[in-house]
Amino acid sequence: MALATELNKGMGLSHGKTAAVLETAFGLRVSRGGLAQTFQRVARKSEPTYEKLIEQIRGSRSVTPDEADWKVGGRLWWMWAFSSDKLTVYSIQPGRGYEQASVILGEDFDGFLVRDGWAVYWRFAQAMHQTCVAHLLRRCREMLEVSRPGAAALPGAVKQILQASVELRDRRDRNQIGERGLAIARGRLEARLDRVLNRHDRAPANQRLANHLRRERDAMFTFLYCPGLDAT
Repeated sequence: MALATELNKGMGLSHGKTAAVLETAFGLRVSRGGLAQTFQRVARKSEPTYEKLIEQIRGSRSVTPDEADWKVGGRLWWMWAFSSDKLTVYSIQPGRGYEQASVILGEDFDGFLVRDGWAVYWRFAQAMHQTCVAHLLRRCREMLEVSRPGAAALPGAVKQILQASVELRDRRDRNQIGERGLAIARGRLEARLDRVLNRHDRAPANQRLANHLRRERDAMFTFLYCPGLDAT
């Protein structure tokens, strides 16, 4: 049962190919329907462990959620992943909203939430939010690759600010800057970002980026206030 499950779920073999491997390698004959029943039995046996994993992720100090499109019966569903420093819980669900996210995290999750800019995550009102700096840096780099010279100012400035924030974190973690120096440097970075976002830019891509950053402004530098919190 364990080997069949690993072949089908872990390695992606179809029911037919899984049956073929079992017969060729071990002389074990099993039908596709028999395998389907086997996987249902494994799922029932695994459910208490899965529920325990959900309980642990809800109690984690910091969780990084993400979601990706997933096909179920040819229809669009979503594969959610919720990761802490110790474990990851996956959940395949028919939607990409708060209702689905809260099934795993719980509506009262009050730890750190390190996430991308998907608006659903803001509904976890008791959590401390950190928007993923890696997502923002990637977006700025991609914009710079296609921007005209006049439109490169905004993504270029944001990229520099984000890189400076990560460098400041590294200096703090290496004990190369004190609390007062950290507070001053952090305040200067925040002021730089605010000045950049107060500029008017007519390029549509820049407007979208600026609007996104304004929505995420309060979650961009949480990691500079909370030692041990990941920036990405």
